[in-house]
Amino acid sequence: MGVGNDSPMIRFYHVSKYYRKEVAALSEVTLRIQPRQFCFLTGPSGAGKSTFLKLIIREERPSQGQIIVNGRNLAAISGRQLPFFRRSIGVVFQDFRLIPTKTIYENVSLLLTIQGMPIGERKRRAFEALQWVGLQSRLKAFPEELSGGEQQRVAIARALINRPAILLADEPTGNLDPDLAYEIMKLFREVNAAGTTVVVATHDRQLIRDFGGRVILLDRGRLVDGGE
Repeated sequence: MGVGNDSPMIRFYHVSKYYRKEVAALSEVTLRIQPRQFCFLTGPSGAGKSTFLKLIIREERPSQGQIIVNGRNLAAISGRQLPFFRRSIGVVFQDFRLIPTKTIYENVSLLLTIQGMPIGERKRRAFEALQWVGLQSRLKAFPEELSGGEQQRVAIARALINRPAILLADEPTGNLDPDLAYEIMKLFREVNAAGTTVVVATHDRQLIRDFGGRVILLDRGRLVDGGE
C-alpha cells in the first residue's frame, strides 16, 4: 500500500463548494496532505467534512478552485477514467454499505469481480484483506450474521482490497460503542503504518486525543486549523 514519492497526496487550492448560492459547504480551503500522513478531519455537524471527502473521490465537483489527488488534477479526469482513478482510494462509510444478500467474501471482492480479476487472485486478495481485519474465518457468513463492529471491519477490508494509496473514512465509528471504536481506529493506524495515507472524519474528540496525528478543523465550511 501507499506510494513512494513526497509530493502532496491530496492538495486543495482555494476550493469552495456551494450547494445553493448563499450556502457554502466549503469556502476557500487550501491545504496539502502528504503521503503516509494520518489525519483527522473534524468540526461540528455541517462543517463540511463529508463534502471534503466527496470532493477527493470526485463524487462532488468544486464550485471554485482546484483539487489534485495522487498526482491527478480531478478537473481533467473524464467519466471513463473515473473508475480507474478511484481504484487508488478506499472509502469506509458510517453505515457500512454491505450487500445483505452477498457473503462476506462476495462483498469484499465485488470490486475485483467488476474489474475482471481472475478468481484465484480475487480469493487471495479477499483472504488477505479479511485476515488484516481478523475476519478470515467468516468468508462464507452473511452481513446479518455479524455484529456491528464486525460489519465495519468487513467494510474496511473491502476498502483495502485494491491496496489503495489513500483511505478515507467518514464517521466510521459513529455507530459503534467506545471499545469497538478503539479497535477500528487501531486498524486505521496499522493501515497507515503500512504506507497508506489515511483521512478520518470524526467529531469524537476523545478518539482524536487518544490516537493523535494531524487534526484538520473545519467550521461552517472554512478551514480553521490544521492547514499546511
